[in-house]
Amino acid sequence: MERGSESAAVRRHRVGAERRERPAFQPRPEREALAQEPLEDAGGSGGGVGSGRTRKRSAGDPGTGLSEARAALWLALYLLALRALVQLSLQQLVLRGAAGLHGDFDARRARDSLEHITSIGPRTTGSTENEILTVHYLLEQIKLIEIQSSSLHKISVDIQRPTGSFSIDFLGGFTSYYDNITNVVVKLEPRDGAQHAVLANCHFDSVANSPGASDDAVSCSVMLEVLRVLSTSSEALRHAVVFLFNGAEENVLQASHGFITQHHWASSIRAFINLEAAGVGGKELVFQTGPENPWLVQAYVSAAKHPFASVVAQEVFQSGIIPSDTDFRIYRDFGNIPEYIVLLHNVTVEWGKTVQHFIPKDGIDLAFIENGYIYHTKYDTADRILSDSIQRAGDNILAVLKYLATSDMLASSSEYRHGNMVFFDVFGLFVIAYPSRIGSVINYMVVVAVVLYLSKKLMQPKHKTINYMKDFLCGLAITLISWFTSLVTVLIIAVFISLIGQSLSWYNHFYVSVCLYGAAAVGKIIFIHTLAKRFYYVNASDQYLGEVFFDISLFVHCGFLIILTYQGFCSAFISAVWVVFPLLTKLCVHKDFMQHGAQGKFIAIYLLGMFIPYIYGLYLIWAVFEMFTPILGRSGTEIPPDVVLASILAGCIMILSSYFINFIYLARSTKKTMLTLILICTVTFLLVCSGFFFPYSSNPANPKPKRVFLQHMTRTFHNLEGNIVKRDSGIWINGFDYTGMSHITPHIPEINDTIRAHCEENAPLCGFPWYLPVHFLIRKNWYLPAPEVSLRNPAHFRLIAKEQTPWDSIKLTFEATGPSHMSFYVRTHKGSTLSQWSLGNGTPVTSKGGDYFVFYSHGLQASPWQFWIEVQQVSEEQSQGMVTVAIAAHYFSGDDKRSSYLDALKEKFPDWTFPSAWVCTYSLFVF
Repeated sequence: MERGSESAAVRRHRVGAERRERPAFQPRPEREALAQEPLEDAGGSGGGVGSGRTRKRSAGDPGTGLSEARAALWLALYLLALRALVQLSLQQLVLRGAAGLHGDFDARRARDSLEHITSIGPRTTGSTENEILTVHYLLEQIKLIEIQSSSLHKISVDIQRPTGSFSIDFLGGFTSYYDNITNVVVKLEPRDGAQHAVLANCHFDSVANSPGASDDAVSCSVMLEVLRVLSTSSEALRHAVVFLFNGAEENVLQASHGFITQHHWASSIRAFINLEAAGVGGKELVFQTGPENPWLVQAYVSAAKHPFASVVAQEVFQSGIIPSDTDFRIYRDFGNIPEYIVLLHNVTVEWGKTVQHFIPKDGIDLAFIENGYIYHTKYDTADRILSDSIQRAGDNILAVLKYLATSDMLASSSEYRHGNMVFFDVFGLFVIAYPSRIGSVINYMVVVAVVLYLSKKLMQPKHKTINYMKDFLCGLAITLISWFTSLVTVLIIAVFISLIGQSLSWYNHFYVSVCLYGAAAVGKIIFIHTLAKRFYYVNASDQYLGEVFFDISLFVHCGFLIILTYQGFCSAFISAVWVVFPLLTKLCVHKDFMQHGAQGKFIAIYLLGMFIPYIYGLYLIWAVFEMFTPILGRSGTEIPPDVVLASILAGCIMILSSYFINFIYLARSTKKTMLTLILICTVTFLLVCSGFFFPYSSNPANPKPKRVFLQHMTRTFHNLEGNIVKRDSGIWINGFDYTGMSHITPHIPEINDTIRAHCEENAPLCGFPWYLPVHFLIRKNWYLPAPEVSLRNPAHFRLIAKEQTPWDSIKLTFEATGPSHMSFYVRTHKGSTLSQWSLGNGTPVTSKGGDYFVFYSHGLQASPWQFWIEVQQVSEEQSQGMVTVAIAAHYFSGDDKRSSYLDALKEKFPDWTFPSAWVCTYSLFVF
């Protein structure tokens, strides 16, 4: 038989046999010539389809592919180099030196304000520190700025003390009520006035027991300096700039609601910028815009000097998986409420005032995100915020506000509301932004390109197409199986680690998670593909398999691109990046790859072509872990953080491994790589199981504390007749992470599982004084009996009226007085429903679990809180009453905040903890 008439399969079978029969010392050129021969068809038209495939090759043949050591080294160095570039980009906070010229933002002045505000101490709403000392300082600085301001501008100052109520679905849903809280509002406008305004918002209050430097004193300091620079500018403004220093954000966004629904300047607001923090320092990330405001994104793109923005962060945050919220939500959700409606709460309605302000409020939400480990702790101090962080934030805010205040678009902003925007920064150098509808067109064009690329391979002779399709589908199944089994593997490890009590071992040593879960995920993927190569793809050429698995990765990313685009996600651009650049790279290296195989030139060009998707992927992965790792240390006792982190890591490994899977088939062997990964994972696993890695740190330079809440509470339970049936006092202890008290018990033996708190089944929220409705996240509590506290300002709660309504319901009117923070809980009995109340919009909102939760706060000199609830009786018999209510009083400031027993217990906690402590009461009544 002549050679030319042999079928491709026969030639491959014969060549494979010749390879097995030739001696091992056969010269390399002759072996390469033989290895090339079965690829002649594969390398021709169609790019490697079908004819490079057979299953009759010996399983032990190592092939002629890449050196394992060389491939592993190239990939490792490549990823490390990209990681170093990402880190370098993130550390480059500003692109020039500190400001000092007239008209520039000066971080030194802002730092002075920051240090003064934080020196006041914790600033909870209702405290002297918040309502008097901080307000006095702000007014003093604003007065100095007014004196220095240019004659082109006019500055107006207003102290607002609003009262109001609203419902929100945050944390499972609850209702908020505020009384006489404080806003310091400043309006900078042209001398002749302005009809429209842009709002800049910060909050000067803090959580209890934290100086609140990053959250949010630094933002208020930045705003003071921006106000100074704009007021002294020789350039006239076209529109007003309203600076809102709000005094009750930590009270679940109350002060912003009071401003946007009640202040007389609110109707002129056309856009807003909210300055927040989820970490301490670093770059401030634009993580929310909207709703539908391309013009505002373009304003940021045009004006910001050091841009850092991502629509990915926006879609992640707005998905609700991050247990946090900002004033942005209030301005977005309540900014369009007609003025006459918001006057309904506890005041006489001005029926003659019929002007409705439906002008949309478009906004930008930005926040510092680095080092969230010390967010809301005593370590959130001014010295931890770099001056460069202040400078870049100030440069950006000043530039954007100035741009908006002098633009033509602000006055007619509603005309520019035409859809969402795709936006993302390129390593902090500049921002790419375009309308999402254009993004959809681009994405589908990319999909068409992939379809054409793959269709070319399906237009080959039938026998080639069948082989290719079969190998492609099998390879796709193998890839999905490898990803699924890698996820299952890391989850099994994570569950085991959680069960033996070694959760969060990576909290203080992040690379422990990489060595444990990352190595396990990578090892499992390589193992599955090695089995496939050894036992299924027997005697298939390396180049052919490299082609097939590249096409599979391209297909998978294209599939994600289609799904994300169809669902309307702006972040679909990421999938487009992971399709376009690999496809272009493939077209560039294909000819050389088919002629010479996976040699050094191919690897260099291939990795260079993957530079954009991989460096941007690592850029986003950094942001994900920068946000989520600290959050997992305060996400409650019900969510195993190792399971969450292992899942995220496995997902990242799947993405990063996608275009490197073909290297497994191009390499001669993977034994050394597998052994190395197994060794790393096993050693790390044993060290984690032994408790070698302690989760927390008290290192002054980089603390990572465990958060514990200590509440010295007194509980009083009344029956239907009003008699006290139970009264006790003790320290109620909540650990805010999954480890509970396991690390605390060795230091404080009296806090152990023998004092676990038991739920009072018949009492709202289990009979405990929850400050916020997070009971569904923290079900493990501890209760240590302690002497009762004698309070100077005890809370009082009483029923002042009970009346039958014409529609056969019972209206109960209550009055409560007490400290600045109280929580009111309601549970209806069987046969009763809560039909309406005087809170929020009048419709009762249940919290997660079925009880009703009302968060209350007040400023100084607040009047008694009076409100009513209406209970509808479904059945006649109510022997146990219609409803159970309870009120908790929280003493966050003043003399009643502390007790000697609480202080003594707090001192016992080790220095790697942050125990936040206060006194509270819980009183239950049945009606």
